[in-house]
Amino acid sequence: VLEQFLQEGRISALMWEVCQQQAQAGSPELQEALLNKIVCLPDHVSNKLQGKNPPVFFPQNYFPLLGGAIIQVLQKISDSLRGGLDCSISFVSHVLGKVCIHGRQKEILSVLVPRLTDLTKSDCIWQRICWRLVECVPDRWMEAVVLGFVQRAPGADVLSRLLGNLVVKNRKAQFVMTQKVLLLQYGHTTAVLQNLLGYLSLDSLRRALLIKVLQELLETWGSSSAVKHSPPEQQQYISKAILICLSHLKEPEIESCRQELLTSMMEGVKCHLDSNRPQIRRLGMIVAESISLKINTDGPVLKFQVTVVMKFMSGVQGLEEIKALNQMIQGIIASSNTYLEIRRGSNTFKKRGYLFTKPQFDDDLIPYDMSEDKELKTKAPVYIRDCIEVLTGSEDVDKWEATIKALESLVRKNPAATREVSMELAKILLHLEEKTCIEGFVELRQRAQVAVLTTDPIPVAKYLTSQFYSLNYSLRQRMDILDVLVLAAQELSCPKSHGKTKHSAAQKPCIQLLPGSDSSKDWRRIVDERIKSKTRRFATGQSQVEVASGPNEFNSVAGHFFFPLIQHFDRPLTTFDLLGEDHFVLGRLVHTLAILMYLAVNTVAVTAMGKALLEFVWALRFHTDSYVRQGLLSCISSVLLSVPTERLLEDMTEELLETQSWLGDVMEKDPDGDCRRLALQNLLLMENLKKKL
Repeated sequence: VLEQFLQEGRISALMWEVCQQQAQAGSPELQEALLNKIVCLPDHVSNKLQGKNPPVFFPQNYFPLLGGAIIQVLQKISDSLRGGLDCSISFVSHVLGKVCIHGRQKEILSVLVPRLTDLTKSDCIWQRICWRLVECVPDRWMEAVVLGFVQRAPGADVLSRLLGNLVVKNRKAQFVMTQKVLLLQYGHTTAVLQNLLGYLSLDSLRRALLIKVLQELLETWGSSSAVKHSPPEQQQYISKAILICLSHLKEPEIESCRQELLTSMMEGVKCHLDSNRPQIRRLGMIVAESISLKINTDGPVLKFQVTVVMKFMSGVQGLEEIKALNQMIQGIIASSNTYLEIRRGSNTFKKRGYLFTKPQFDDDLIPYDMSEDKELKTKAPVYIRDCIEVLTGSEDVDKWEATIKALESLVRKNPAATREVSMELAKILLHLEEKTCIEGFVELRQRAQVAVLTTDPIPVAKYLTSQFYSLNYSLRQRMDILDVLVLAAQELSCPKSHGKTKHSAAQKPCIQLLPGSDSSKDWRRIVDERIKSKTRRFATGQSQVEVASGPNEFNSVAGHFFFPLIQHFDRPLTTFDLLGEDHFVLGRLVHTLAILMYLAVNTVAVTAMGKALLEFVWALRFHTDSYVRQGLLSCISSVLLSVPTERLLEDMTEELLETQSWLGDVMEKDPDGDCRRLALQNLLLMENLKKKL
């Protein structure tokens, strides 16, 4: 009987009767009971029938049917209003709100939104009915209803027709649309942001909220605390919202808040560029360029010479601001490493950041025939001391270039001569600056530094680690030191490969023939052909590279690479403060220590290194920068993988228990997704170690 009741559309008649009773002050207890039964009918029936439910009571079937019934009731309300009769819509609003709060927005709004979109196109009475339908939803259910409409409306103009000025009239709706969806959540799609912000821009009463929203978004975007502690996905979400807001601003509105926009841009771009995460820096550049382009329509605009991937804005279409930003970014030079750029059809060229004017040639002059010309090659020095002289005092640019290219090879070929001057050479390379526009200069210098360090590890490692904490070095030089230490440690920890190739006799059978006359070649060929024709081969032997073996050269020097770096991190210098503003270098240092720890596996000093590293991690575990925390968690992984299990559990029991408790907190509470993943990985490593024992 109940199934027939639904299929014949009697539920719409029931709701219509309640609407008429409400207009005549009917019983509220009866209305509340009917509301619960209508919304929860699938649950009640399934509880009674225990899995033998008819399909009409399945939620995916019932709630679209209920949506159709609501449309029928609204049609009767429309007819009554046109006929001059009073009726109430609040019961239908309650049904809609309770269905949405139960998580069935998709099923019911998939029917309501398309039908209401069509009915409100040109009918003002239907528009008023739709507005009242949403306005009469109780506050406790308002968020679910509003969010459902915003998510499913096909555009901002449709959303404006369906909701009217709800955001101005209802404080709960205003909080949801201007605060919660934009600042407290970040999982919504770009289409939802376009719908919401476009809706705010389509009416003069709502535009004041649009400007207020933009100011609050910029305040969050420019907060250094938010940049440090919020996940990249949320910052990306806020950046999208800011760019969409900017696209809706009109010139008088920009003029009224130009100074505020400029202040927000300067504060925000600073804290974004201070971030250790490249994606955060790029987001800051995108938004800053867009704000600058919007507020400085006539004057110079802010530009960053960096290639920015606009992948995260791929879902935004129809925004002139984004299109202009894309065109601007595409025009930026491909890479800052490009040292020579000649513009076709122009009389200027760019070399290492400086503009020069090309001489104007007369078109009538006949050029010289240079087809037979040969490039003059400068011979590189053949002794290490000659290289030092060229790098420190020679004014011959070609000779200097040839020297830097040949230096690594010379160092590796002459280890004895290198050890005599290793300290001097290490100092020269650390301070060496590019004299000419040589391609790959940074890599050539770094390879030469690694060669010197691996040739004479102990004194050069002592020098480099001491210079890392010395005065008057740039951050770039300090990070170069860390890179060289890592590359050299990696080379020393790997066995030298001689590339010898052996063929396994066991895998490759062969026939040995006694030496004979020249005729032996004929019968050898015949025998080989017969064997070949009668042999089935399932696999052939493969040449195998002999596994290189040798002493671990990093074993005796690991401590010289590791301990000096970990000693002075908490001592600020005049120009260098790892625990302060130079947290990016601290992040690099922490990651370097993690790598050195990992490469020290099976070395004598590995246990002492592991214990010292755990104490180092414990001192910095609450650091606010996510890049630093990721490095600390990598250090834990390296300790667990490198230190023998017995030594871990005997010598570091207390440290491991404290670390395990901290990892649990990180896994549950850290705002950075990579930190949570690394913490979980470390906890699994600890469990595996326990199982092994």
